[in-house]
Amino acid sequence: MLDVIRETAAFIRAEVGEMPEIGIILGTGLGDLVNHMEIRKELDYKVIPNFPVSTVEGHSGKLIFGELGGKYVMAMQGRFHYYEGYDMKQVTFPVRVMKELGVETLFVSNAAGGMNKEFKVGDVMIITDHINLFPENPLRGKNYNELGPRFPAMTEAYSDEMIRKADEIGEKNNLRLMHGVYVGTPGPTFETPAEYEYFRIIGGDAVGMSTVPEVIVANHAGMKVFGVSVITDLGGKDIKEVPSHEEVQKAAVTAQPVMTTLIKELLASL
Repeated sequence: MLDVIRETAAFIRAEVGEMPEIGIILGTGLGDLVNHMEIRKELDYKVIPNFPVSTVEGHSGKLIFGELGGKYVMAMQGRFHYYEGYDMKQVTFPVRVMKELGVETLFVSNAAGGMNKEFKVGDVMIITDHINLFPENPLRGKNYNELGPRFPAMTEAYSDEMIRKADEIGEKNNLRLMHGVYVGTPGPTFETPAEYEYFRIIGGDAVGMSTVPEVIVANHAGMKVFGVSVITDLGGKDIKEVPSHEEVQKAAVTAQPVMTTLIKELLASL
């Protein structure tokens, strides 16, 4: 595993040169953020050794290097999901490679269904914590001390400092920013009304099919993490709307101005 990570990192370093200390993972419908970047270099996933290839509509499948918010960043336009058939090592492989390349701060974004009664479609939710309901943990199996400790703490999986900064940015720019706990599930089915109620009862505010494995591995590697969800649909026993992937993408696009302002200014504050 270590050799594979190093092989991939060496290829990227040879292709790109200077490496950033900030990584961004862009989820469904949120890839437009790269249009605000001053791009230096793009690499298709298919040319990167050992990289999976995203099969989900709305996920472009590119690793992009450039300036955003006055900072040099590496952005994944498209991620890998457990429901696509990848195992957890593959899903989180890019995070391992980012760490090998020198990334110390990771931004993660996703589209999520909301069950908090205060949420509206199009809201942006700062992730304060998560609940892991995936059937497998990405750290299961042999632990490599070079990658992180056997039993990593998840007490502050999402950086309190960055959450405070995001709130200050939201207040300054009059942005509607919600806070909440993200529930990670394997998918690919959208949730039943009863499942939405269950997730709400156990402490969840939004639910999705990604992010949690990546955040676990990032914390294992000692990265600082900031996470944000776009609420693309609402669920529960009192809501009978039927979500679709197309509606999720559309709702994510409407939230992009808030997302762009937040991420750019948060990057500038680092």
